[in-house]
Amino acid sequence: MIANHRGSGSTIRPYQPNDRDSVTEICVRTAAGGQDARGIYSDDMLMPEVYCLPYVTYAPDLAWVVDDGGAGHPAGAPAGGSGGVVGYVVAVADTREFVDWYETEWAPGFRARHPRPGPMGRDYRYTEEALVRDGGDPGRMLRGITPAELADHPAHLHIDLLPEGQRRGLGRRLLDTLRAALAERGVPGVHLGMDPANTGARAFYDAYGFHELPSHRPDTPLLGIRTR
Repeated sequence: MIANHRGSGSTIRPYQPNDRDSVTEICVRTAAGGQDARGIYSDDMLMPEVYCLPYVTYAPDLAWVVDDGGAGHPAGAPAGGSGGVVGYVVAVADTREFVDWYETEWAPGFRARHPRPGPMGRDYRYTEEALVRDGGDPGRMLRGITPAELADHPAHLHIDLLPEGQRRGLGRRLLDTLRAALAERGVPGVHLGMDPANTGARAFYDAYGFHELPSHRPDTPLLGIRTR
């Protein structure tokens, strides 16, 4: 398995437990269609508790971070050994198995921590009501994708980079690393959903080689790519 990649002053390395705070922060700071989501929801932990923390809890061996060695890390971010983390990719190899785990191991705690939506700090199209509902509903990950699409692309991923980590080839290196690891496990393909308003991310995925799966819709994008 690919472990580390160096270049451009950055290292792609496996996720470590002390990266958790940095990954959480990056998730929040890129969660509003690629923009900063801090202050949108009543609890800044909502987005990470749905879209990154379950992944590093369930499959930390399928998570990698971009480590700038401290140079790229924003002021006021968590201190510690992961102070230079500016991006990450997280994934699961089998979406169905992850959904089963999420329902039994993650969703009960999430529902207890967030029994109802709170007041939003400002308007946003992804409402807190929808986010809280999604966080307690792992079955959403299987809706909108056909069994055939899931058989060909059973893995799924989330990737986020802070602005200082973008346009440096780091997203491509993260995806190369993940796809190689999934291929070694015999996983044929990986899929992702995304915010349709995040046009920058869509341009990146298209340039990298992702294609629209048959269930793709403009308002609910569904993209996939083979691991080899």
